[in-house]
Amino acid sequence: MFSLHDKSLYVADLDLWIDSLRPRSRCYVSHGHADHARAHDVVVTSPNNAKVCAQRLGGDIVYETHAFNEPWRHGECLLTLFSAGHVLGSAQLLIESERGRFVYTGDFKLEPSHSAEPIEVKPCDVLLMECTYGHPAYVFPPRAEIAGEMVAWARKALEDGAIPIFFAYSLGKAQEAMAILGAGGIPLAAHGAIAAMTRIYTDAGVVMPAYERYDAETFDGTRALVWPPSVKALPPTVRGKAVRTASLTGWVAAKATRFRRTRHSDVGFALSDHADFPALLRYIELAQPRKVLLNHGSPSFVYQLRRLGIEAEYLESNEQLALF
Repeated sequence: MFSLHDKSLYVADLDLWIDSLRPRSRCYVSHGHADHARAHDVVVTSPNNAKVCAQRLGGDIVYETHAFNEPWRHGECLLTLFSAGHVLGSAQLLIESERGRFVYTGDFKLEPSHSAEPIEVKPCDVLLMECTYGHPAYVFPPRAEIAGEMVAWARKALEDGAIPIFFAYSLGKAQEAMAILGAGGIPLAAHGAIAAMTRIYTDAGVVMPAYERYDAETFDGTRALVWPPSVKALPPTVRGKAVRTASLTGWVAAKATRFRRTRHSDVGFALSDHADFPALLRYIELAQPRKVLLNHGSPSFVYQLRRLGIEAEYLESNEQLALF
């Protein structure tokens, strides 16, 4: 049995919480983003995500790490972590027992990226998946097309004497943007928080382009800046100068949310570390579950799946369900 309490999944058979937003004694953490990762007494996760979480969470946390595709036994269940392709170290969880196979995806994307481990999809009986972009309006352009537009936009800004600034989350999105821009020959500078996270990527063997850590005393405006959207103020050295700003988010793929998501930027690029609507459907096609459970997204995706003849249910708080 498992239950959902205040958006936190609990597997009673394993006495294990999954991506809980409240501190727990023992919790599996799929990846290091703040809407999934909290400080727990014991964090069960992949080795790379343990490094990410140690950087972000600090504190006196015990990390129980398991490499991808190296199962371990807990009572009558066999547990396996495997790559979600979302950000560095992001992991899906497979629980197997005589009753069947259950997969929790956490956040994931199918399209290959420069900076995250390639995703795997495993067949299962019950699939609990995120559905952030679970609406037909969200169909992302090919990654190569987005990358080409980002590079061309940054190059034109620099040629015009303006400073291109890309707003990107310090974990995942920033590293992907840096890889894309660096491959296109764009000189880079990164906010300190992004630089600190990027060092974890390079320590894990991810090849990153050359970049400078932003320094107000040395920044001369000839590089593209990669900046966290949570830092509201622009860096002091660019104030009063010509700047062009870009938001990197999948939300701009839909007209209904484009303005709201880019109203503080000049342009938006649909660079996302999530699966778009077709990729969500493709994942289900590959995994072939008997039942699909949904969370972390729009409940309307349930009806999209039911129209396709797929048994689906959106998890609500304080709900208790049988795994199989």
